[in-house]
Amino acid sequence: MILNNELKNITNNFQVDYFGVADISNYENDLAKFGGEIVKGYKFGISIGIVLPNTIVDSLKNRFDKNVSSLYFTHSYHIINDRLNLICSILSSYLNNKGYDTLPIPSAERTDIENAIPTVSHKMIANLAGLGWIGKNCLLITPEHGPRLRLISLLTNAPLEITGSLMKQRCNNCTECVKICPANAIEGINFEIEDEREKRLNFKKCHNYFEEMKKDYSRKPICGMCLYICPYGKKKKQYAHSDI
Repeated sequence: MILNNELKNITNNFQVDYFGVADISNYENDLAKFGGEIVKGYKFGISIGIVLPNTIVDSLKNRFDKNVSSLYFTHSYHIINDRLNLICSILSSYLNNKGYDTLPIPSAERTDIENAIPTVSHKMIANLAGLGWIGKNCLLITPEHGPRLRLISLLTNAPLEITGSLMKQRCNNCTECVKICPANAIEGINFEIEDEREKRLNFKKCHNYFEEMKKDYSRKPICGMCLYICPYGKKKKQYAHSDI
């Protein structure tokens, strides 16, 4: 627990909102489906998350406005990802200097660009660490901030304490993300760990929608509707969780 606290104190200095440690030893083969041999052999996965400002996410209701799209694109896709990458690198160096192996996974890195597949699923690590559940929109959803956050992961063999366990889905019968998706890509099926992503999300529809937006050079290609509408991300005074 001492090492956990040391790492947590470092993240606190960078205004990190979420910190969790998961035992990933039983999920080695699942991780290796995307990451291959390089992700094998690690006992723990550290998950770190930074919450997106509500002012920027709430403005997505006007996402075709050039100022809105530029702010969201720049801040949410770049600035926060850069912050996460820096923090993860610092934690990696800290553990390396103590003699432990680490594998920092970049925040927005994709090894298969066409299918949006990363080396390691940050959502999976965060889910196993008990930070949230995987929603119908295929995003990590936290009880307090919904899907309004960015994540990063660090794999390590350092002797850490796990902070939680796999959190079951709480989407239940809610279909807000299904109804608002402009690409009609969300199938409305609750997450089960053994299911492939395609059962919940038609990624080709989502990808093609973004490709169409990129043809308009007058503004940044953003969507975020499933992130914006999630009741767990709304301010409590706007949408009570009991309404789901």
